[in-house]
Amino acid sequence: MKKQLIAVTCAAALAFSLAACGSTASDNSASNSASDRPDPPSSASEHSGGGPGGSAPGGFGGSGEVTQGDAANTIDTDGTYTDQTYTSTGNDENALRVDAATVTLDGVTVDKSSGSSSNTEDGDFYGMNAALLATNGAQVTISGAEVTSSAQNGNGVFSYGEGTVVNISDSTITTTEDNSGGIQTTGGGTTNASDLTVETSGNSSAAIRSDRGGGTVNVDGGTYTSNGYNSPAVYSTAAITVQNAALTANHSEALVVEGENSIALENCDVTGNMSDTEGASSDINVHNVMIYQSMSGDADEGTSSFSMTGGSLTGRNGDLFYVTNTHCVMTLSGVALSNEDADGALLRVCGNDASHGWGTAGENGAQVELTASDQTLDGDIIVDSISALDLTLKDSSTFTGTVYIVDNAEGGTAVDDNACVTIESGSTWNLTGDCTLTTLTNNGTINYNGHTITLADGTVLGG
Repeated sequence: MKKQLIAVTCAAALAFSLAACGSTASDNSASNSASDRPDPPSSASEHSGGGPGGSAPGGFGGSGEVTQGDAANTIDTDGTYTDQTYTSTGNDENALRVDAATVTLDGVTVDKSSGSSSNTEDGDFYGMNAALLATNGAQVTISGAEVTSSAQNGNGVFSYGEGTVVNISDSTITTTEDNSGGIQTTGGGTTNASDLTVETSGNSSAAIRSDRGGGTVNVDGGTYTSNGYNSPAVYSTAAITVQNAALTANHSEALVVEGENSIALENCDVTGNMSDTEGASSDINVHNVMIYQSMSGDADEGTSSFSMTGGSLTGRNGDLFYVTNTHCVMTLSGVALSNEDADGALLRVCGNDASHGWGTAGENGAQVELTASDQTLDGDIIVDSISALDLTLKDSSTFTGTVYIVDNAEGGTAVDDNACVTIESGSTWNLTGDCTLTTLTNNGTINYNGHTITLADGTVLGG
C-alpha cells in the first residue's frame, strides 16, 4: 500500500479570497477550526524551480540575451524542399534552422545525433541545439517528416519568436536525452500540429512544451508520449489547445499550467503516472494535473486557465488535480475522470512550503473557481486555510465526496472565504463525510448520507 501522505504538506497561500465568496460571514473561525473537522485524506508530494518539462531547479544561468548558437544547415530563402536529409553532431548547433523565410519541407529527415548545449536555458528559451529551429518570423510548413534528437538539450521542433509560425503534420518526432521536448514554442512563436507521433525519453522533456515568452500552440490528433521524470505530456507557459489526441506521461504528471497561461483539451485521452520519490519536486506534492506559479520569471503572474471537454483523464498516483500559488479558473465537462490512487484527492487547493521558490510560505495559497458541467466528480476536495474554492455543479453534474478545510502547514493567516459551493437545478451532491463551508447555494439535491454540512454562520445542515 502506498505511503500515506500527510495533509499538512499543503502549506501557505496568497492572502486573498475569491470575490465569488465575498458575501459570507466575516467570522468563521469557530466553524473552521481544525479541531472541529474530521481528518481528511492524506496528501502526496511534487516539483522544481522551473517545473516539470522546463528548467531545472534554480535554472542554468541563461545568457540573458537571445543566443541560438550555430546551425549545420540554414534555409533563409523562400522555397520548397523535398526528401532532403539534415544532420548535426556539433555542440550548440541545430541540424536545420529556418531563418526569416517561408519554407515548405516535405518528407525531410532531420537528425540531431549528438552534440550538447553549453547553456541549458538558451536551449530551453531560444532553441539553441534543437534539431529543427524556426526563428525570426519564419513561416514553415512541414509534412511527412522524421525528426530525431539524441542530444542533451536537443528539442525536436522549436518555434521561436513573435511572427514565427510552424505548421507540422503527419510527422514523427523522437528525442532521447534530458531537457529535450518534442514540440517546443517560446518567445511568442506559434506551432500548429496535426497527427504527429511524438515520444520523449529524457527528464524535463515534455512532449508538448513551452517556455519563457510563451506563444500559441494548437494540436489536433496524434499521440504524445513522455517517458522521463518531470516530463508531462503537456507543459504550458503559453496558450495551448489540444483536441482528439492521446497524451501519456509514463513517469510524470500528465499536464502542467504555469502562471497566466492555459491548457484547453477537447476529446483527448490523458494519462499520468508521477513518481512518489523521483523528480525535482516530488517532495511537495504528487498529482496528475498541476496548476501553479513558479516565480521563476518563465510565466507572467495572473489567472491560470484549465478546461477539458469530453475524453478521459486518468491519474495513476497522487491527487488528480493540485493547485498552488496561483488563481485558477477550471472547467470540466463530460470528462471520464479516474484516480487509481485510493489515497489521492480529487482536487487539492493549498499553499506549499516554498522550498522550490513558489511564493512565500504562509502566503502562497491558491484560489480555484471550478465549474463542473454535465460532469461526474468522485473523490474529496481539500482546501487549506489560506486558499479558496468556489465550486459550481451545473447541467446534471454529480459530486460524490466531501470538502475538507485543513490548517495551512506553515501557519499562514486564514482567509474568510475558504469554500463556497453552488448546486444548480438538476445537479446532485452525494456527501461522504462531514463538511465545513463558507456558503452553500443549493437549488439541486444533496444526499447527506448521515453526514453534516456546517456553514460559517454556525448553521448545521443534514445529520
